[in-house]
Amino acid sequence: MADTEVEVRKGPPERVAPPDLWRASTREMDRLFDRFAGGFGFPWLRRMFDIEPWQPWQAVSGLAAPAVEISEDEKTYKITAELPGLDAKDIDVSMSDHRLVLKGEKRAEKEEKNKNYHLSERCYGAFQRSFPLPDGIDREKVAADFAKGVLTVTLPKTVEAQKQTRKIEVKAS
Repeated sequence: MADTEVEVRKGPPERVAPPDLWRASTREMDRLFDRFAGGFGFPWLRRMFDIEPWQPWQAVSGLAAPAVEISEDEKTYKITAELPGLDAKDIDVSMSDHRLVLKGEKRAEKEEKNKNYHLSERCYGAFQRSFPLPDGIDREKVAADFAKGVLTVTLPKTVEAQKQTRKIEVKAS
């Protein structure tokens, strides 16, 4: 073996980027939610809140996306969206493949003419949200009602899906 000297140079220490705490906590919350949802056999529950590439919770242009509440009972799933200031004609509810899509658009125009001024204002905004639908939905009986600024979409379960749910008695030991 040849003896060769190697010169070791000391330079300034490498810069280490500080940890990204926001991304780390987000990944941890996603991991915990996946464990919770997957462990109880509800894979559709995680998909219902997935972030899609086009970020469906954000406004398409100018109008904030509505707050929604999703609930389930023995016979139905319900999606309730708060849409203040809109009329039923401004809302579009549709199903495509295994997705429920809510769209809305608000248009407001105001014009005032006075002796000394002319005021003309226009405001437009739209939103779109989509939700994956779980299996076992009776697609022919899906209904949407709009009252007092609240949209309620009722997704009835099929008879087969209702039969699959079984109450299990919990015994005290």
